[in-house]
This record gives sequence, structure tokens and C-alpha cells, in this order.
Amino acid sequence: MSDENDPQQQQPPDQKPPGGPGGRLSRSMMSWLILLGLAMVLVSVLTDQFAAPKPLSITEFYQLVEDKNIEKLVIREDGTIEVLIAKLAEGELPDAPRQFTVIFPREAIDSEFVTNIEEKLRGVADVEAKKPNQFMLVMLSMLPYLLIFGLIWFFIFRQIRSASGPGGMLGTFGRSRHRVTPKEHTNVTFADVAGIDESKEEVAEIIEFLKAPKKFQRLGGRIPHGILLVGAPGCGKTLLAKAIAGEADVPFFSISGSDFVEMFVGVGASRVRDLFKQAKENSPCIIFLDEIDAVGRKRGASFGGGGHDEREQTLNAILVEMDGFETNSQVIVIAATNRSDVLDPALVRPGRFDRQVYVSLPDLQGRYEILKVHMRKIKLGPDVDVRRSARGTPMFSGAELAAIVNEAALIATMRNKEFVEQEDLEEARDKIRWGRAKKSAVVDEQDRKVTAFHEAGHALIQALEKDADPIHKVSIIPRGPAGGATFSLPERDRMVYSKHYLLAMMRVMFGGRIAEKLFFDDISSGAASDIKQVTEVARRMIREWGMGEQAGFVYYGDDEGRGGMLELGTRDYSDNTAEMIDKEIKHVLDAAYKESEGIIRANRGKVETIAESLLKLETISGEEVNALIRGETVERPGVADLLDRAAAEPTVGMARPVPADPEPEADLGGGAMPQPG
Repeated sequence: MSDENDPQQQQPPDQKPPGGPGGRLSRSMMSWLILLGLAMVLVSVLTDQFAAPKPLSITEFYQLVEDKNIEKLVIREDGTIEVLIAKLAEGELPDAPRQFTVIFPREAIDSEFVTNIEEKLRGVADVEAKKPNQFMLVMLSMLPYLLIFGLIWFFIFRQIRSASGPGGMLGTFGRSRHRVTPKEHTNVTFADVAGIDESKEEVAEIIEFLKAPKKFQRLGGRIPHGILLVGAPGCGKTLLAKAIAGEADVPFFSISGSDFVEMFVGVGASRVRDLFKQAKENSPCIIFLDEIDAVGRKRGASFGGGGHDEREQTLNAILVEMDGFETNSQVIVIAATNRSDVLDPALVRPGRFDRQVYVSLPDLQGRYEILKVHMRKIKLGPDVDVRRSARGTPMFSGAELAAIVNEAALIATMRNKEFVEQEDLEEARDKIRWGRAKKSAVVDEQDRKVTAFHEAGHALIQALEKDADPIHKVSIIPRGPAGGATFSLPERDRMVYSKHYLLAMMRVMFGGRIAEKLFFDDISSGAASDIKQVTEVARRMIREWGMGEQAGFVYYGDDEGRGGMLELGTRDYSDNTAEMIDKEIKHVLDAAYKESEGIIRANRGKVETIAESLLKLETISGEEVNALIRGETVERPGVADLLDRAAAEPTVGMARPVPADPEPEADLGGGAMPQPG
């Protein structure tokens, strides 16, 4: 954003331009002229006082007096005598110094001494007795202090005086650090926002009101004071605010919640007052507060024990400005946060933030629209299917979808392609969610076999469970922190999770550990992620979702809105209830483990067939897994066959054939643990 949009650098229309009569430039020039004059006076004084020539001893001085080889003599009461000799001594060069200085004790310079020197040099030299300039002596003694005070005045008090308007004695610290965004400097419009149509409609009403306020006031309606955008990170809250700035024909003030608080007490409240003061002067306008939870948290006991909290003073200033005595200003406040549960109730009540617009994760159609928006800037190949990519990215946010498109363009560029193909989008999606595939990693053969049977156990149960999501693909290629992965593809976007679905997902997670134990008579640490996820699912089923037989329809989860040090680590149920919850969680896990173990033992041969195919092909699709379960075979060359074929083919120059990517072009599903809203 250009600097002319900074309100701290903007000048009111009635202010004279810099350099004009009475402008800031003339005052600055006057200050520099005064400093230059003081420097010149200082240099002249120092030259006059301290530029003494070559020193002369007292004996040599008396010898010059006796020889009457002195042209001019200046005697000072401080004991300093300046001597200008008439002629040089024999043997000295013509350019040798002719002016000397002799230092006498101060008590030796009296009237008798001056009279004696004048009598000896009468008619020969000009003798002058000077008294020291007392004013200059005083000024020289005070000069260091004056210089220090001048520097302090110029660099500190002058800045405080210039900023004493909106910031007070806090100077520039008390001034708001917002940015003003006019429409011509914003290249984001509602056409660039997709997947959140309902949210766009709500904020579009604000734009319509700012453009035609009389249309709404005709029936007695008033403009909302504030709109709170709530949603998970990456869903498009800030992008929606940028689109508002691009659509509105009014000033748009944007600032982050963390910009209010500094190390000095009172700075946050001062910046809030300065921000709203400038906004009211430019009304109608819009103020956008990003990450408002930085200053809008609930008031009360905190880690500091309460008291005069700087954050609370900032929040109080925001509350007063939004709905104080002055309620007629046409200033709309739009705030964004992903932690609405920690905001102060006084901040989110009607009259301050009249509306809460929920920006949720996009559904299938929303993901399709978002991908189309971001794909407008890249070159796509003929095989790219946008709907297929949208279906393969459940629970992805708008930011993640944008990252997928950008990462696919980078992958295609690194592969020297002319356009982005579907396989690039597949690889980018896997990389964004699970990390980059480590195809060149050297894995021990025994670890490779353990990983293959582990993933084969997951894949078998994933394919056989009718309540689980359909299997997408299985791979033993290391990706991110995982040595292998089994991916599922949800058939639809799930807003709620049924108990049958959760139990089926738990059985899938147990399949890997059970297959290891059955085929190797040993277990490994590779099931750490499975254990963590299955335990979290069971805990939320019992404590939060009321799916326990003994716990019943009671919420035993943690209260995220708790605040204060005294409430940390506390719970709202007894020790006996906690013991009952632990036993029921363990019972659910044990039951799912036994059911999963029964499925693996009943289909031991199919698990072994899937594992052997993984060892040969490294990656097999969901269709191939189902074919192997039906007893069919997968006829395609493995990685070792491709490498042997590439080594046998002749090469031309430095070029060599590159083996094809063994991963099939398939959609990626949500294999991670669900995060219910």
C-alpha cells in the first residue's frame, strides 16, 4: 500500500502545503539556520580561545624581551601571553612560526609585571593588556550543558509537541497505526470471494447501506454498529474484508488487534480514541479490526490477578466508542476472529456487534467455486477436472485450496511442463495436507515389510466396513512424518458424525497394529498416530457427545471459555465420575479392538495379498484394493520393473528416461480424524 494512504502522512485540505508561508518546511529551515549560526559562533569562539600557536618557555620569553625581538605582545590576566616576534633567529626557515604563547602563573601577572614589560618594549613593540571576557568564560563553561539540552529538545520534546494533538504526551505511540484503503488501491472484489455466499449477502447489505442510506432509513431502520466475522483459520474472513474495501466507495480503516497494545500504559486506549476520531471525521466509513480477540477477551481475573490491565483499558475504550453517548456517527466496525468463545459479552451484545457472520468451511460446491477462482491465473491441462479435485478435498479451507493450486503450479514448473495437469493437483493436495513424498528415502527392508502389512490392515478394514468412508488409496512411500498412509474418500461433507461411523473409524485405526502383531508376532511404534487419534475419538464420544452407556447424556468436556489461573486444571464432576468415564472410554476402545482383530483374522490371506502388492507397487488405488479382496490380480509394472526397464534402454547424450509416477490419479480423502464443529 502506498504511503499517501497513511492518515499520519495525510494533510487536511485547509492546511498549507509544505514549503509555503507558515508551513512545516519553513519552521524546519529556521531551526537548521539557528543551529548553523550557533555552530559558527562556537567555532569562532573556540578558534579565538584555544587556537594558541607554538608554546614558548618563560626563559625564551625573557630572552626575546631583552633582545627586543618582539613586534606585538598581548598579556592576559589568566597568565597567557601571546607573542609575535619581529624576526626569526639565525638558521630558521622563513616559513617557521612567528607567533608563540607563553604561560605564566596567574598570580605573576599583575600591574607591576605589565608596567615592567611595557618599559622594556617601549617604542619597540605594541604591548596590550587584555582582561578576559567573563561572559565568554561563562558561556564556555555552560556550553556542554546547552548542547545536551538542545539535542534533547530537538529530538524528543519537539516530537512530543508535534504529536500532542491526537496522541497527547505519548507522542506518536498514542497515535493509531491503521491504514486507509481507498477503492482504487484495492484489487479484491466480491467476484474474488467464493464458497461463502451467505456471508457475502450479509456484508453486501452494509455496502448497499453506505451507498444509499436513505433507502433503509425510509422505514426507520438504522445502520448496524458492528459485524463480527467468525470462522476457522483460512476460511476467508480477511479476504471478505478486503472485498468490502474494494466494493465500498467510503474510506476503509484497517488495523490488527495487536497494534493497539504497546509496552506503555494507556497507549491502547489512546490509539482507539485516535482511530475512531479520524473515522468519525471521514464518516461514513468502515473500520476493520483483524484478530480482535487480542484485545477483546473477557474481563476479570487473569494470570496477572486482575487489577489495572492494559488490555482491559483498551477494550473499555472500544466499548465506549462503539456504543457510547455518541451513537449517530456513520462508522461501521467489522471485526474478525476465530475465537469468538473468549470475547467479552459486552463486546458481542446487540448495539455493538449487531451481527455475527459465520464463515464456515466450504462445502463441495463452495470448494468447486474457490478452485475456479484460483485456477483463473494458471494454465490448466485438458485432463484437469475441477469437480474431481473439489470432491477429493473435504474439510479443506479456502486458504488450503489456494495453496493447492499454487503448489500444483510450482510442481508442474519443476517438472518442465507447459501446463498444470491433474496429477500435479493430486500431488499438491497430498503435500499440503500430509507433507512431501520421500520417494528417494532409503528404508530398511524389514521396516518396509512392517509398514506394508500395517497399511494392509488399515486398507482391508477400510474397504470392508460399510459405515466407513470408501478407501481412496494406500501407499508405503514415506510422506511427512509417516512411513505410509491409507487414505479414504468421504462420499459427502459430514456436518455430524454418527456413532456407527465413529466406531467403524476406530476399527480402521486398530487394523494396522493388529496386522503387525498377527504377522510378525511383534508390535512397533508406527501405530503412535493411530493410538492418539482413536483415543481422542473415544474420549470425545463419552465426554462431549453423550455416546456412553453409563455417562449418558451429560457433557463432561473442558470449558474453553474458562479464564484465570485459579480455574485451570479444575473440573465440574467428582473423582468417582472421572473414574467411571475412564472405564467407559477403555471399554469402547477394547470392544473396537476385538472387533477389528476378528476381521483381520478372518481375512488373513487378503491382508497378505494387499501387503505383497504394496511391496511391489508401493502405491495402489482403492479400486485395486477392492479387486485384490475379490481375489483378482493387479497387472501393472512395479517400481523395480520400471527401474530395470529404464536401465536397459539406451540413453542419448545426457538424457535418460524417468520412471513414471507409480501413484495413480485418484482423489484424496479425509483420512485424518474428524473435527466436528
